[in-house]
Amino acid sequence: MVLFGCGDGAKELEIVVLRHQVAVLRRQVSRPDLNDGDRILLAALSWFLPRSSWSGVFVSPSTLLRWHRRLITRKWTYPRRRPGRPPTQKEVREAVLRLAQDNPAWGYPRISGELAGVGVRVPPSTVRDILKRAGLGPAPRRDGPTWGQFLKAQAAGIVACDLFHVDTVFLKRIHVLFFIEHATRVVRIAGATANPTGVWVAQQARNLVMDLGEQAEQVKFLIRDRDAKFTAAFDEVFTSLGARVIRTPVRAPRANAIAERWVGTVRRERTDRILIYNERHLRRVLRAYQHHYNGHRPHRARDGQLRDLLNRAGHHRRRERAGRRGPPGRPRRPCHHHSVHHPHHPPARRPGARPRPARRGPDHPARPGTPRPVPRWPRRLTRRSGRPYARRP
Repeated sequence: MVLFGCGDGAKELEIVVLRHQVAVLRRQVSRPDLNDGDRILLAALSWFLPRSSWSGVFVSPSTLLRWHRRLITRKWTYPRRRPGRPPTQKEVREAVLRLAQDNPAWGYPRISGELAGVGVRVPPSTVRDILKRAGLGPAPRRDGPTWGQFLKAQAAGIVACDLFHVDTVFLKRIHVLFFIEHATRVVRIAGATANPTGVWVAQQARNLVMDLGEQAEQVKFLIRDRDAKFTAAFDEVFTSLGARVIRTPVRAPRANAIAERWVGTVRRERTDRILIYNERHLRRVLRAYQHHYNGHRPHRARDGQLRDLLNRAGHHRRRERAGRRGPPGRPRRPCHHHSVHHPHHPPARRPGARPRPARRGPDHPARPGTPRPVPRWPRRLTRRSGRPYARRP
């Protein structure tokens, strides 16, 4: 309708513009993508164009014939059924897979019988085909643990250790010894020193075993590299507990991948983002990061068991030793200002000793019947362990 109101000059000019646009599109698109409406319109208008004008249309006579053959084929083609039995319903397949996964010891006849008990008749051969397409084998092969379950069960008794260094702001290199559990990824910083020796490393291993207590007996394997600092004395600390020391191959950091990955983690998240002044500063930084890594940092190996990991890492054990308030539900350690003797405290005086006069002061007035404080005997260190204990009278 718009073209009828235009003059001949405007129409010819518009035709020239449209032909130029078609030429540009031909250079960019070798074969245009047409739908059914475009094919019908071009086929109908081609009948009214003279044969000399067909060269300007990008639809050739062979294309029109191909479109006509396609229409005839679509009209006279009937829907064909697939040969064989109809496929099993989706609900039945999901029920078979669920029974097979929840009960790995059930075979094909057992699964078929369980479904028949609820009114679903599925032959054992169909159960076999469904499980085979899903990648599930027979019952004996499905009964065993998967690789993930096997590795998690073995990781419960594996502990890895390694050394890494940190350079201070004064270009002094400090070496840090750490231990990490494969099952829970709990990290324990054993110590830091500028001069690591075999004696120092062995002593740190003894301190770790003492801190673990009864948990040290659960260690079955210890993974370490072939560093000369890990001497025979170091291995003896763990072999005496029944653990086996495994040395990684030469220049194979992937053999101790969990420990190596934690070294990269602590460097990216802590030591590379702060300037370390001395060993004391490094110990304080690593102690804070250890608490964050074991108690707050998310990890896929933890499965959300945060409280259990905190108890195993020994965060409350240090409080209990110091006589402070421990975890909820545990009574506080009794104070030594009691008149009645407690089994945890030494007696008030040695046998045969002269009684001491009562202390004078605002808290302990010198008057009859006033209880006096129970004296605490000095504590000393043992030669081997370094842990204090109360000297008996």
